[in-house]
Amino acid sequence: MKRRRIATVIGRIFLVLFTVLFLTAFGVVALCYTLLKGPSPTVRDMVVLSAMQASATKWLPGLFLDDGLVEEICAHSADVQEEVISMGTAPENAEGSEQGTQADAAGQEQDEWAEAIDGMLYKTCSKPTFQAYLLLVKDPSRVYVGTSSDYRSGKIGARIFDIVEREGAVAAINAGEFSDVNGQGTGDTPIGLTYSRGSCVWDDKAKRTFIGFDGENVLHVCDSMTREEAQQLGIRDAVSFQTGNVLISNDGENVTLYYAEGNTGMAQRTAIAQRADGAVILLVTDGRTASSLGATRNDIIDLLEEEGAVTAGMLDGGSSAMMYYKDYYTKYDIDPAELDEYQKMGLTNRYKAFTKPRHMPTFFLVAPEDEERQG
Repeated sequence: MKRRRIATVIGRIFLVLFTVLFLTAFGVVALCYTLLKGPSPTVRDMVVLSAMQASATKWLPGLFLDDGLVEEICAHSADVQEEVISMGTAPENAEGSEQGTQADAAGQEQDEWAEAIDGMLYKTCSKPTFQAYLLLVKDPSRVYVGTSSDYRSGKIGARIFDIVEREGAVAAINAGEFSDVNGQGTGDTPIGLTYSRGSCVWDDKAKRTFIGFDGENVLHVCDSMTREEAQQLGIRDAVSFQTGNVLISNDGENVTLYYAEGNTGMAQRTAIAQRADGAVILLVTDGRTASSLGATRNDIIDLLEEEGAVTAGMLDGGSSAMMYYKDYYTKYDIDPAELDEYQKMGLTNRYKAFTKPRHMPTFFLVAPEDEERQG
């Protein structure tokens, strides 16, 4: 009799769990159907493009929409509208900015870097649909590409915590593209031309947006680059990420902002930029939560332009989007009780994915201030 009662209780528990899971799945499917098949093309496009930002959910729009329509929406998101402004009007090009100074309300110049820790400025920025995390690195020579392996031994990629420990870096963000079918990529090799410490470490001839520094510590971002062109420029550290990811460029006089004409979806994003004074901007945003849906391409451009960027490129995003800053919560007096498991390990952003932090082939690392670097 007792065994029957136990079996009955267990059976009811499983029935309740199954019912909850079924209703949850049904609710998700119903919501997706309503959003994707509803009367608002704007909402439909946002949902499609947000799903296409993540390798694990690229299949979702195809359940409800024709493949041709999905392709059309994605193609339109790649349309770019250029906005050109004078470098003299960029925030960091105001008088005195090249010396790292800015004027206060009384007209007195103040050293922007006076409050810097580790030669960097860390700050967060709250926007309507996302939270952004920024690191400004005064000395661009400290920023370089760290690689997970030699890419020939078949090793899986490194996690951000492992590579900063191995390299002795004080900060890092994820960097270039890698194969990631259905979110199952192991990060064993990058995609596209890749440089680290002055050497070409990978060249699969794939045409991708090229993002990297030359020997003079100038950031280059362009639609594509060959190994021969990179050698002529004296590239020291660089990665590649998909096509169409030039965000901001300049010709020495004018800055061009490459805004998307249409919706690009909301997602966790990573970007790298440089100001006219040489300072490097590392940027990561949150996403995939009710309180922080994510950032669009144009959101990232606007935020970097506000920070004075004159060159910028988008890096891998989604579940790859991560920023590490060693002991940042101690240095900036942040209560650890407010942080999650990975933030206590050094991540500044909240990691949202179904897996542990990703294995990846490349990272932009920041070396300690006193470390001698060779390019």
